[in-house]
Amino acid sequence: MGKMEKIKAPKPAEREAIKARRMEKLAKASTVTFTVEPAVRRFLDAQAKATGLNLTHYMQKLVESHVIDAAPADDPLALRLAGKRHVIDQAVALATTLDKAGKFDDHFILTVVQEAEKDPDFVAQYAAAIGGKEAKGTRAAARARVSLNQQIGRVIKKSIGARSKRNEAGKIVRAQVQNAMIVTYTLLEKAS
Repeated sequence: MGKMEKIKAPKPAEREAIKARRMEKLAKASTVTFTVEPAVRRFLDAQAKATGLNLTHYMQKLVESHVIDAAPADDPLALRLAGKRHVIDQAVALATTLDKAGKFDDHFILTVVQEAEKDPDFVAQYAAAIGGKEAKGTRAAARARVSLNQQIGRVIKKSIGARSKRNEAGKIVRAQVQNAMIVTYTLLEKAS
């Protein structure tokens, strides 16, 4: 009999590379590209700007709203998307209100989410957005949570005209907290 070879577990860097390739494949599989007339693009850009969203998020909202409206009332996908839309819309509205009230600081994303968490409807819609009670604790719910939290952070940043804070090396600065709806978030700053 020959020698048995040990199977080596991937190193952390290799695991990250595998994960990055998997996420890239998923993103490509989920990306839809189409062309619109320049006048349509200008119209949509203006509509997006008026709602405090960038064009990508605005278009995503249009498509998701169609799914919500066209699906049966008890459709799990429609319920999840409706929860997501509610959470994102409320985060944008709250960010705008808090910014106008002078509450902006580096940790503004956390401030907005912590304020939103005080609303039981927001918490219920957030749970629906990540798959509801039946998905709690699953890998799918964890992925949905990360994706939703990233989107919440992006729309908060965009809605108040902030940008990601960077360190001396030019890397985006993030913070972490425990026992919160969000665990990791980007620090923000406004142009001087």
